[in-house]
Amino acid sequence: MQIEIKRCNNIENGSIKIIEGVLNIKYAINGTGKSTIAKAISAATGATNGQNKILNELTSFKYLGTNELPEITGIDQIASIKVFDERYINEFVFQADELLKGSFDIFIRDDSYESGMAQIDLLVASMRNTLSEDQDIASLIQDFNEISNSFGKPTKTGIHGASNLAKALKDGNKVANIPTGLEGYKDYIQHTENYKWIKWQLDGKNYIDISHDCPYCTNDIKEKKETIRRVSEVYEPKSIENLNKIVAAFERLNKYFSDETNVVIDTFIKNINSYSDDQIDYLKEVKDQIDRLNQKFVKAQSLGFASLKDVDKVMDELKAHKIDLTLFNHLKSENTNSKVLIVNKVIDELLERAGELQGGVTKQNKLIEKLVKENSAGINGFLKNAGYKYQVKLTEDATGRHKLKLVHNDITEEISNAKAHLSFGERNAFSLVLFMYDALKSQSDLIVLDDPISSFDKNKKYAIIEMLFRKGKSFRGKTVLLLTHDFDPIVDMVHHHSDRFDKPFATFLENKHGVLTEKEIQKTDVKIFIAINRENVSLDLHEINRLVYLRRLFEVTNNKKSGYDLISNLFHKRDTPTKMDNGTLRDMTPEEISEGSNEIKDYISSFNYAQLTQLVKSDAQMKALFAASSNNYEKLHIYRIIFDGRPDNIDSDIIQKFINEAFHIENNYIYQLNPCEYQLVPQYVIDECERYVDALT
Repeated sequence: MQIEIKRCNNIENGSIKIIEGVLNIKYAINGTGKSTIAKAISAATGATNGQNKILNELTSFKYLGTNELPEITGIDQIASIKVFDERYINEFVFQADELLKGSFDIFIRDDSYESGMAQIDLLVASMRNTLSEDQDIASLIQDFNEISNSFGKPTKTGIHGASNLAKALKDGNKVANIPTGLEGYKDYIQHTENYKWIKWQLDGKNYIDISHDCPYCTNDIKEKKETIRRVSEVYEPKSIENLNKIVAAFERLNKYFSDETNVVIDTFIKNINSYSDDQIDYLKEVKDQIDRLNQKFVKAQSLGFASLKDVDKVMDELKAHKIDLTLFNHLKSENTNSKVLIVNKVIDELLERAGELQGGVTKQNKLIEKLVKENSAGINGFLKNAGYKYQVKLTEDATGRHKLKLVHNDITEEISNAKAHLSFGERNAFSLVLFMYDALKSQSDLIVLDDPISSFDKNKKYAIIEMLFRKGKSFRGKTVLLLTHDFDPIVDMVHHHSDRFDKPFATFLENKHGVLTEKEIQKTDVKIFIAINRENVSLDLHEINRLVYLRRLFEVTNNKKSGYDLISNLFHKRDTPTKMDNGTLRDMTPEEISEGSNEIKDYISSFNYAQLTQLVKSDAQMKALFAASSNNYEKLHIYRIIFDGRPDNIDSDIIQKFINEAFHIENNYIYQLNPCEYQLVPQYVIDECERYVDALT
């Protein structure tokens, strides 16, 4: 796909190519617009979900306040995208109770897991279906819950003072037993919506002192005001509403209570006075049996892998679901028994298929064990290869779900606050690998990695690259966009180890005054700097440009003889070339000049020191050469020559200092310390080597 980007931050317009099903590496120096590309593609992909605003936030400064908004085209094939950036790290990694948000879904819940669960569920579905289809059982569970909840929080007395039951019956049932003097209101007090009438009566009480006349019929109520007021003193709407619900629930449940229990409860809920201690103890017995039987029904409805995963106890677990009604004397009735028989019948049927069920549970346990082992081994193998002293564990919690936890090699306990213990680099490495598993599970059309590995040393970079793009469970075969200013991925995957990795599509991005272009990078384009200089010295270039490369060639091959000295003098515009000899600066001898000229002429036959010295002293000619040079590397060196020896130009001094002391892009690919004198190989690698050597017999 060819993606066109316009008016996004520092990209005025540009085009990049993404090949589907492969790794697309976009290599560029900082400031090219790599993060802008990632943000623009991400925002535009989700534009139909209201992310146009995010895309518009990328508007170039020059277009602010105009109708010229960012635009990105060519992404029609991308329905979903997963981006690794700082936002992902902050939102999904290093959660309070797990390393990666949703780790159970990512590492365990795959198609095989779901298939296994479906097989087990199919075996126990008869239990759930039978119970869910029986409306009486559903109503029974609901009523059991309502009665149990009316007792409030557990207390030593069995009924919490602030519970609905206590509020409704603490002074007796004033609905069934209307106090003396209020009998005239019987039809209202005992109506099904009595609590609404009481609330209406309570609200109207505020108006009876305005006049001695009734607010509705204007009849004289002077002698009845105290009686009217007494209604609101005896009855409270919320308590009456609670009482109605509790009484109704008990009445609905009476078919499940034994005859003896029904009589006692009926007496209790119609008490004239408050409940006694004996009645409280009796009700608590009833509640305990209701809760226990209710739990039996609920457990039967939820029977599944979580309750049967201990395969050696499948038979015991099934038997434990059976209900012995003799243990529930308050609930011994024909109706209760009929519901209990339903549960016990289905359990007996399952017991007959226990072997099949046991086999399904065994298979699922092995699958989970395999997933835990494989995913843990994959991450831990990377951590070991990269030299990190950490491991991950997929630990099962109380709900039967596995969560990814972090441990250190020196301890066995899980690390609860991983982020506080990991360094910046460690956090990034963990985040990147965990992102890979997350992205693979999401099956996104495009995976974007925004400059993910530049902060690591070479060994860790390769360990990460291998984890992401070489292993069996990796991004191989996926459409991935890797935006980076790090050249190592190209060196590793395109040049050195093209036999180990699927061939990526690598390009170099250039942003010239807002115009973004790209150029493909092939294996033959990746060269050591010595070869580059040898090649460029032979090109049809201006002599000064060829001398730039020749000086570098002499430098990196440590051939700093008279030829090197002569080029250096030329670039410093010295009519008479000089040489540092034992700390003393002296003029080069004619023999040295002749020797140096011959060394240079082996590469550039037309070399003439005197003529070229006049050229480098000419600002006009050098400016023309600067303009004619085709690449920025040569321009930098010409710039260095032009401004050499001009201390009056402060700005130029600063730039030259940067060029001379910092901007040596080739150093990363040539220079290294002598491994005979410096321990360039990490000690943990040697430790592993020693372990294998010691194991030899």
